[in-house]
Order: sequence, then structure tokens, then C-alpha cells
Amino acid sequence: MSASVIEAKPNMKWRVVDIAVASVIGVASALIYWLVAIFSTAPWGFLEAVVPGLAGVINGLWLFAGPLAAVIVRKPGAALYAEIVAGVLEALMGNMWGGVSTFLIAFVQGLGAEIAFAVFLYRKWNLGTTVLSGALSGVGCWAYSFFTNLQAIDVGKTYGVVYLLATVVSGALIAGVAMWYLYIAIAKTGALDNFESGRRIRRAKKKPTLGR
Repeated sequence: MSASVIEAKPNMKWRVVDIAVASVIGVASALIYWLVAIFSTAPWGFLEAVVPGLAGVINGLWLFAGPLAAVIVRKPGAALYAEIVAGVLEALMGNMWGGVSTFLIAFVQGLGAEIAFAVFLYRKWNLGTTVLSGALSGVGCWAYSFFTNLQAIDVGKTYGVVYLLATVVSGALIAGVAMWYLYIAIAKTGALDNFESGRRIRRAKKKPTLGR
């Protein structure tokens, strides 16, 4: 099911339910981000030993709040808002990066996710746009890492290229493809009936098929 839609006149006004759902996505994502930070240390080291920069494939597990919130709520700022909520709460729970760094990378990642929908004026909602959102969030994650923690590494050399490609692909697949189909699955349950994005899926599900 594609649930692809191009809206002629998108609804830009936030409702209470929009804020609530985007917040819930941010809170749930924060817990997952925090757990990923704890349990990714060993896999990260292993992947770096195999191919320097390959550990970027894990980064997608910190990028999905924005694309998921955006494709469900479908309001300007939803991706940025959810990612910032997730980052702030993750920082409050405690991680290795500290509060300021976690907030800043969440902001950059959320901004990247937001741009994918903004360039289409919040009118295009489909798998391709969601994948682009995840990929651009990955670009933000990669850029922040290089401008803050990896300045001594030449961005054009092997490590920089591998880390960029791994992070972008991870963002596209985990924060993009996986979140699109998660949204479809949630919508089918009726949990998103307060949103046009959810009702559209339910209508498509109920549409009768023609037999032979």
C-alpha cells in the first residue's frame, strides 16, 4: 500500500492532538535512542574494525523520530519538533555526549528530516519523500560529527566518504523505509483515525476489490 498523496492545499494549523502525538513519538524515540547508545558500543567498534566508517550504518537508529512524526502529523515543524524532544529527553536520561551536544545533533538531524518535506511545500507525502527525509537527517548527523568530533579527518578521504554513505543509507532505510511501513501498520489499527494520514490508509483498506 503506497498511501501516496499530493495535497493541493496542506493544512498548516497545529491541533492539540498533533502536538500530543508528535510528543509521544519524541518520548518513545528518546528511550530507544538512549538504549541504542548503551548497546551500540560493541557493534560500533566491530564495524569500525572491519571497515573504518562503516559504523555509520548504526546511525539510522538515532534518526527516525523526525520522519515518523512528519509523515503522521503532516504539519510544518513536526519532524524538527519530535527529533528535538527525543534528543532533549535522551540527554536528560544521560549519555556519553552530554546535554548540549545531544541537543545540537538532534536539532541538525531534525532540520534535515524537515527539509525533505519543506521543499515540496508540505504537499507530497509518500515513501520517496519519507526516504529522502531519513537520508537528509543522515546528512545532518554526518555533518555534525565531522564539524565537531572528527575535524582531524579529511572529509574527502576514505573514512569520510564511507561514514557519509553508511549514515545516509542507514537513515534512508531505517528512518525512511522502515518508518513509512511502520506508519502504515499503525494506521491500519485505527490508532491514527484522528489524522487524515491515518484515515486515508483505513479507507484504502476498506475499499472493495473487484472479482473476476
